Amino acid sequence: MTKPEVDQGRRTWVAIACGAGAVGGVAAAVPFVSTFTPSERAKAAGAAVEADISALKPGEKMTVEWRGKPVWIVKRTPEQLAGLKKTDAQVVDPNSQRKPAELTPEYARNEHRSIKEDILVVVGICSHLGCSPSDKFQAGAQPSLPDDWQGGFLCPCHGSTFDMAGRVFKNKPAPDNLEVPPHMYLSDTKLLIGEDKKA
Repeated sequence: MTKPEVDQGRRTWVAIACGAGAVGGVAAAVPFVSTFTPSERAKAAGAAVEADISALKPGEKMTVEWRGKPVWIVKRTPEQLAGLKKTDAQVVDPNSQRKPAELTPEYARNEHRSIKEDILVVVGICSHLGCSPSDKFQAGAQPSLPDDWQGGFLCPCHGSTFDMAGRVFKNKPAPDNLEVPPHMYLSDTKLLIGEDKKA
């Protein structure tokens, strides 16, 4: 019995078609499989974030994103720190005793609400309806602010005011101070937002 002849031309085309199909299948599968891997943004949403504060000058603020929230890092001037003593009697929670587990880690339950006196780290979201307050760092009388204003933040939505430690003033719609997120210093110029030694 003789073997049937193999059509080499057909065999070549079948091999090419199979190869092209395999390449196409892999090309289609790669983007599909990659959707199972979280994006960099998604990873960062729950992860701690490093912030380099080496270029931050007294009186300046920088913003980093942590868990989809703006975190403000402010380097306060000596005058702004001195103003905190003047606002102690005017704020609702001067010693950060309200909702401490939610709003203020133990190491920030002090007058300046920070680890280092001059560096404030707070979530820039008003505790009233979640608006983002504006910077009003300049002291003195200004529209929508008292004549003895020492500097701080003003929420333009409903007029809540916060001092330079993020403490809310009395008789304002916002019920609580601005949140101090967990944070720690990796060095004198590097902060880690979202993690601390006790976390």
